[in-house]
Amino acid sequence: MSATKNQAATGASRHTVTDWNPEDESSWDAGLAWRTLAISTYSMILAFCVWFLVSTIAPRLNSIGFRLTTGQLYWLTAMPGLSGGIIRLICMFLPPVIGTRRMVAWSSLLYVIPMLGWFFAVQNPGTGFGVLIALAIACGIGGGTFSGYMPSTGYFFPRRLSGTALNIQAGVGNLGMSVIQIVGPILMTFGLFGITWIAPQRTDGGDLRVFNAAIFFVPWSVLAAVLSFVHLRDVPVKANFRQQIDIFGNPNTWLMTLLYVMTFGLFSGFSAQFGLLINNTYGATSGFAGMAHLPAGAAYAFLGPLIASAVRVAWGPLCDRFGGAVWTFVSGVGVALTLAWAALFLNPSDPGQFPGFLWAMLAFFFFSGIGNAGTFKQMPMIMPKRQAGGAIGFTAAIASFGPFFVGVALSGMPASTWFWICAVYAAVCALICWIQYARPKAPFPG
Repeated sequence: MSATKNQAATGASRHTVTDWNPEDESSWDAGLAWRTLAISTYSMILAFCVWFLVSTIAPRLNSIGFRLTTGQLYWLTAMPGLSGGIIRLICMFLPPVIGTRRMVAWSSLLYVIPMLGWFFAVQNPGTGFGVLIALAIACGIGGGTFSGYMPSTGYFFPRRLSGTALNIQAGVGNLGMSVIQIVGPILMTFGLFGITWIAPQRTDGGDLRVFNAAIFFVPWSVLAAVLSFVHLRDVPVKANFRQQIDIFGNPNTWLMTLLYVMTFGLFSGFSAQFGLLINNTYGATSGFAGMAHLPAGAAYAFLGPLIASAVRVAWGPLCDRFGGAVWTFVSGVGVALTLAWAALFLNPSDPGQFPGFLWAMLAFFFFSGIGNAGTFKQMPMIMPKRQAGGAIGFTAAIASFGPFFVGVALSGMPASTWFWICAVYAAVCALICWIQYARPKAPFPG
């Protein structure tokens, strides 16, 4: 069925389709659904680039003349998590109110604001810490829109494809974390065409153009907005604020929030802090200072998001086939064990302990990716469709505080202590998942 045939003839909007029911093949436009997934996922990649922009820039700030303490750097990388979570609590209500088209288009344009801000700020080492904090907060818009995109995508697909579609979008979108952490440091090493007139920033290791990481994605965000305005449509899923808060009366909303914090919350938190954690434990600011052969955090920071995001995409079809609950349970057990393993290497007495820590963290990111896929399959299966969309938005909002809480925790207590706390939390979540969702004859199998 053609989307153009379904455009509303009423005054509501020529961009809205009618008679939309993904569970009925005769009233489901698969082409529109997959086109919406493609464009919104492209925009989401840019969103995560913005959200993790600070985690790419922060480790380089002192190299180009800033004088920030370890605590200040942790706070900078933590603030996008705080603002992103707050913004998600707003964005989760937007899909049934303003529709997919306007939400994705205007969000794509908003990403330009923090990128331009960082572009100018890092060119002057005298930029105040307060300004940097404000720009870090602005980057939260990139993480915040996730809670609008995901419920919206859920409206376009039948339940049988919900795991595949949602985890393609979330997994590929999450790759934006790796994109900025891989491409950002590379972009800093040469002059981009058209802005070579800006003088490079001198460091002991050579010239850097840290501002390139911020400006490179601006035109791509504008393109995402244009594509959204032209090609996206809205589906007739409407609900006001009062109608949407009924998700809080469903106990599964709260239990799934605990589980998603265990998967995405810890994943995003440790991803944002991974580079700094390596630097502060094994790198230039640690007790091993002066050992030039030790790796820099920036060289490994992209691996966590890359692994977890790829696993999330790969596990979507497996969740559609076997259910999400069993994989969320596997994730909980794996996250608990790997974080406990990593904690053993956070007070190193020898540089040779670094590979043990690295492999433990890579295993953690693998299991968190499985859990991210499992939880997003569970919610559409155990809750009504509109409630599932709201629950996805809410759980994603709470979990997105991960970078903030992990950053604050690492700045206020020994890293090993925080890792053990997270390991115990993951074990408790695995038990909850088994009892409520994954065991034979569970109350809410999904």
